[in-house]
Amino acid sequence: MNYEERDTYGIYKNKVSGELNNPQGPGPQLMGADTLSGNDVFNKNGDDLGDIKEIMLDMRSGRVCYAVLAFGGFLGMGEKLFAVPWSALTLDTENKRFVLDVAKDRLDQAPGFDKDNWPDMADAAWAKKIDAYYGTSAALSEPYV
Repeated sequence: MNYEERDTYGIYKNKVSGELNNPQGPGPQLMGADTLSGNDVFNKNGDDLGDIKEIMLDMRSGRVCYAVLAFGGFLGMGEKLFAVPWSALTLDTENKRFVLDVAKDRLDQAPGFDKDNWPDMADAAWAKKIDAYYGTSAALSEPYV
């Protein structure tokens, strides 16, 4: 499902012509977080890498830090979750999906977790490990205490 299909408030539709990318409305530069959950993620080779399950916010800075990506498994069974730095994702408005510049086999080896064992994403050491893996800069502001 893509952000247009999850758009219950008409965020991305021009009220007059019904066209996307209304210059008077939000998006794609400013988008509703709820419309982004469930969006597909592909790599530049066109490989399906999964879909976004959650968007994680740094409550101190107000910035989006991570998208939690689900990959693998079948019908939700055995799928692995990955915290992908938000800055590692690019919105592909033509195909209405996100692009993550990582090979499918590299994602398979990425630090991940299962739905019953989430990491402490506010931990600075964990954040550095994730940022190093994806080649991004630190996503978190000052660590929580």
